[in-house]
Amino acid sequence: MTLNKKLIALLLMGGVGLAGCGSDDDHEEGGEHAASAPSHTGSMTASHASGAKSGGHGAAHWTYAGEGGPHMWGELSDEFATCASGKSQSPIDISPVTITDLPPIEVDYKSTVLDVTNNGHTIKVSYAPGSSITVGGKKYDLLQFHFHSPSEHTVGGKSYAMVAHLVHKAADGQLGVIGVLMEEGASNFLIQKVWKNMPKEEGGHKTVEKVKLNVAQLLPKDMSYYNYSGSLTTPPCSEGVNWMVLRNPVTVSAAQVQQFTELFPLSVRPVQPLNGRVVKTNN
Repeated sequence: MTLNKKLIALLLMGGVGLAGCGSDDDHEEGGEHAASAPSHTGSMTASHASGAKSGGHGAAHWTYAGEGGPHMWGELSDEFATCASGKSQSPIDISPVTITDLPPIEVDYKSTVLDVTNNGHTIKVSYAPGSSITVGGKKYDLLQFHFHSPSEHTVGGKSYAMVAHLVHKAADGQLGVIGVLMEEGASNFLIQKVWKNMPKEEGGHKTVEKVKLNVAQLLPKDMSYYNYSGSLTTPPCSEGVNWMVLRNPVTVSAAQVQQFTELFPLSVRPVQPLNGRVVKTNN
């Protein structure tokens, strides 16, 4: 039986949960990482993508393990082909790096009402319009942030307990993602707010009017960062993403990590080949 037929059979039996169904805001990097991926790289969520390489109308169900796992993403759908063929994929191991003058990340984040979703792959917090960063004169609007455990990027081969990805989009469609690495330590105040209200069931969504948060509270004081050109870390793995991984981690408690991993035991794509790309950092 082909993979497509297996998926159809499982769907008919109710054996496959379609994570992130709905808008283009529901897959990790192009949805958990954006409202949509840049138009020139082809944006389509897992729930909207073709279920077959031939371009059928079934949903391509991707996972972090098994037949729908990262090693198979490029085979699940034509729209996911870049996951296998791309030469500028993310995440990567950050090593070595080139020290240079990088522009500062100018942060202009406002408070927002908590709008949290369990899309089956992660916990995602959607952000109200009006918050942004500016890097080298280019403005990126904040769309949402979400989590992975352990961190997807590694630094010198080391992974961190968790990472938050803050997803932004510029007027020209380019995505800019800030990675906030987290090491085990003191409890994280902002994460506690989110965890207290996060839906436990896949597809669950809550808007909690009485709870407001500002993701600026998640950032370290020193905003030095690693910078390189990469991709979405989930299907469709579109490239051209401006990655800014902050060098200085913040803390998260072991209990908070456990709360996340109990819901999402696997949420990490393996590191990808650098293929000659240069990772830059500032002094």
